[in-house]
Amino acid sequence: MFPETALVTGGASGIGAAIVERLEEDGAAVRVLDLADGFDVSDASAWEAVEPVQLACLNAGVLTGNEDIRELSDAAYRRAVSTNADGVVFGLRRMARVMEEGSAIVVTASLAGLTTMYTDPIYAATKSFVVGLVRSAAFQLTERGITINAVCPAVVDTPMVGDLRDRILGAGIDLLTAEEIADVVVMAARDGSTGQAWTCLPGRPPEKHEFPRFFESA
Repeated sequence: MFPETALVTGGASGIGAAIVERLEEDGAAVRVLDLADGFDVSDASAWEAVEPVQLACLNAGVLTGNEDIRELSDAAYRRAVSTNADGVVFGLRRMARVMEEGSAIVVTASLAGLTTMYTDPIYAATKSFVVGLVRSAAFQLTERGITINAVCPAVVDTPMVGDLRDRILGAGIDLLTAEEIADVVVMAARDGSTGQAWTCLPGRPPEKHEFPRFFESA
């Protein structure tokens, strides 16, 4: 069953750990690339040693923890951009070079990348970047027989939510589970489509987001 081999960035906890567990249940050999184990996704040189797999899950991501843009520190900004944006770019570049035809890439984006997130504008901005990257890179990856899709969940109940959890629940907002997102990641990888942004909302099946069509491809 596809995939037989996979890698998951940020696979030591949260959504990443759930993806690893889901893939291993299906019999895949999974490599975890996580800062906790010494792998920094924002280090371009680290990616040079990464071998090809049938499925690459570019999942690592962080929040800045800053709701007020006036209080945003340089360090928090750089950490979010380097992990959420650079980490995906470097991972995508490496995988595009080494993956074989029939392989798939799935990037963990966020519903914030399609809408807004007033509690962390920089996080939302990085996820908008990721969605745009996935949609645009899909064209050239198709020529190599590789699919790429983004999964865009609403708020997921993981340690990353932190102190916001009670605030979110108090506002009457339901949380998704990491296991639900892992299922969508596998679904997107096996779907055969490419350049899609799969939205994940509590109580609703995952859907491919419909973007406005400003022009048709020739």
